[in-house]
This record gives sequence, structure tokens and C-alpha cells, in this order.
Amino acid sequence: MKKHQWKAWLYLAPAVVFLGLFMVYPLVDVVVYSLEEGYNSASQSYFGIGLYNFSYVLRDPYFLQAVKNTLILVVITVPVSTGLALLISLGLNSIKPLKKLYQTIYFLPYVTNTLAVGLVFMILFKKTAYSDGLINLLLHAFGGPTVDFIDGPYWAKILVMCIYTVWVVLPFKILILTGARASVNPQYYSAAKVDGTSKGRIFTRITLPMISPMVFYLVITGFIGAFKAYSDAVALFGTDLNAAGMNTIVGYVYDMLYGNSGGYPSYASAAALILFAIVFTITCVNLLISRKSTVV
Repeated sequence: MKKHQWKAWLYLAPAVVFLGLFMVYPLVDVVVYSLEEGYNSASQSYFGIGLYNFSYVLRDPYFLQAVKNTLILVVITVPVSTGLALLISLGLNSIKPLKKLYQTIYFLPYVTNTLAVGLVFMILFKKTAYSDGLINLLLHAFGGPTVDFIDGPYWAKILVMCIYTVWVVLPFKILILTGARASVNPQYYSAAKVDGTSKGRIFTRITLPMISPMVFYLVITGFIGAFKAYSDAVALFGTDLNAAGMNTIVGYVYDMLYGNSGGYPSYASAAALILFAIVFTITCVNLLISRKSTVV
């Protein structure tokens, strides 16, 4: 038995070393940095240990703005993208001709570079001296006013950010839910049709309960992905996100390390741990809700 255990540990050794070097050690290093008060990057020195870095970050208006942007992004995009993906996946499963073609078309945005998609969105929504953008042209056609979605009011910028995020994450969710719907035993649907059950009741009583584990999986990963948003905002509003008022928590961490106000790894580490605590808490809540729903 011991011989087999040594073999198992030998096989696991590369993965354990990799996880230790690139996950455990950086996490410990971040905790250490976050507790070092007055850390100087040039001299590699600090004058004390405490929670001042967390206090500073939680009072920083740039961080509070980043938290606000991120929370709005999470609250809007996760349920909207999941609901749209569910509706589209149901539609794709009911289509017989050209089904594979439609599935490929819906999946294309997922394999497209996010920065490239963001630049396209910026061109569509941005108002310039030469053009109001395609979206404003459509608004004009329906009698609406011209809106500068990229450099204009806050609500317009956050709207573009939400639309872009939904567009980017939608293909993956459609793919997962389409596969989950196809895995449901067709005998359930045959029995429901024999009983004369309506389509709405079939969805709520058969389809949704059977694919609920995948729905909760997408909700949890959606929350985590939305909290990690950064490249999306850069693609739409440029690198100076604080000036645009569209920074995210991950963007704040990056700015504290490498941005114009960079060189403060202690503040960046404190912000990263706050983000970790938020994501961890929401994930645990989602898991508890999913377990209760499964039991019921």
C-alpha cells in the first residue's frame, strides 16, 4: 500500500510543485505585502505591520468608483446573459434545418479577441467630429437624441460596458446550455406530450430542473468573470480608466502596480484581497442556494 502511495505522490509531484510556485506562494506573498505599512519599492523596506493598507484602499475614491462599476456590471450582465443564453439555447435545440450552422454563428464571438470586439463596439458607439456612429444613426432614425456613449454621461458608458460584456460571455453560456438541454432524456418530453402538457409547464417542470446544475455553474462562473473584468473596459475607454470613471477592481489593482499612480504593491495587494473576499463570499452564497434548490 505504501509503495502505491509513493507512486501516486510521484505522479502528483509536478502538479503540486506548479501549484505551490504559481498559486500558493503568490497568495502568501500578496498577504504579506498587504500587511506591510509604508512599503517602499525602491528600498524594499517598510515601517510597520498592520491594516492601514486596507483602510486606505477602502477610503480611496478611485477604488470606491471601481467597486461601484464592477457591482453594476455583475448585477446586470450575469442574469441578463444567463437568461438570454437560456432562451437562445432552447431556440437552437428546437431548430432542425441548419442547426449546426446557427450554433457555429452564435459561438464565433467566443473565439474572437476581446480587444478586437471592444474596438468594434467603440466604433459603433463612439461619437466623433466626422460621424455620430452607427448606433446614433439608428437612434436618429427612430427620432431619438444623439448620445456620446464613450465620452459622454456615466449611464451611457456603463450601458455600453454591460452590452459589450453580455455579447462576449453569451456564446460560452449558449454552448453549455445547449449541451445540457440536449442531454435531457427525451422520454420525459414524450411522456409530457402524451399528457398534453403545455410548453411552458414542460420548461418549468422538466427542462429547467434537469439543467439547473449547469445554470448555477454559469451563474457562479459569471459572477467570478464579471468581477475580473478589465480588458473589456480598456478596449472601450482606453488605458486611463480613472479619468473616464470606468475603472474596475482589477483595473485598480493594475494601476496601483504599473499605472500612472503605480509603485504601491501594498495597496494593490490589499485591493486584491478585498476582491478575493467579495468573490469568495458571493460564490459561497451561490453554492448554498444551489444546494438548497437541488435538495428541494
